[in-house]
Amino acid sequence: MSGEKILIVEDDKHISKLVKYNLDKAGYSCTTVITGEEGFEVLDKENIDLIILDVMLPKMDGFEVCRLIKQEDEYAGIPIIMLTARAEEIDRIVGLELGADDYLAKPFSPRELVLRVKAILKRASAQAQKSDVKEILSFEKLKVDIPRHKVMVNTKEIKLTAMEFDLLATLLKRRGRVQSREQLLNDVWGIEADVTTRTVDTHVKRLRQKLGRYGKYIETVRGYGYRFFEQE
Repeated sequence: MSGEKILIVEDDKHISKLVKYNLDKAGYSCTTVITGEEGFEVLDKENIDLIILDVMLPKMDGFEVCRLIKQEDEYAGIPIIMLTARAEEIDRIVGLELGADDYLAKPFSPRELVLRVKAILKRASAQAQKSDVKEILSFEKLKVDIPRHKVMVNTKEIKLTAMEFDLLATLLKRRGRVQSREQLLNDVWGIEADVTTRTVDTHVKRLRQKLGRYGKYIETVRGYGYRFFEQE
């Protein structure tokens, strides 16, 4: 393990210690804080590779912290896993729409959390290793620059989260081929844990909105999954 740095933003001391213990044991370097404000102080000082973010925080809640992080170009690419004591689907959907990469409801399995962290960081590492690969996917005026991690429509850059970018790139690479929700969960999220396929639907909805007129080219195949329109 290369000792990637993880920021844990959690005001429950017992959960914070549990998460830190398991991630430290897995070889990661963890910093813990109890408020979003303290989290931003850490982000300003350290190079953080991933954030574990609780929803129910004092002062500024996790949703607001996530929104602000994704608005900052300097931090927007940092993956976020959100934790919540509430199991309502709407909370999970809100978190994903704000740009979170994954979501776990309390009580959760520490082993599953570690597996999800590993999967997200593995994908991020794979993207970094491709930085010298000259690969640009295009469809009409839509261009996805893999090495630079940029999406352009004409000359305008479209800001996507890491998950949205990977989802769009995967669909474009397999243009015309139907991708099941389960396959997308495995290939894009990189895990086979108990993640509801609603996660895929939420990200597709958000991606369509951000792509504007090109969003319609991500077709829903009823009862199965999605595909990117084959013909220009």
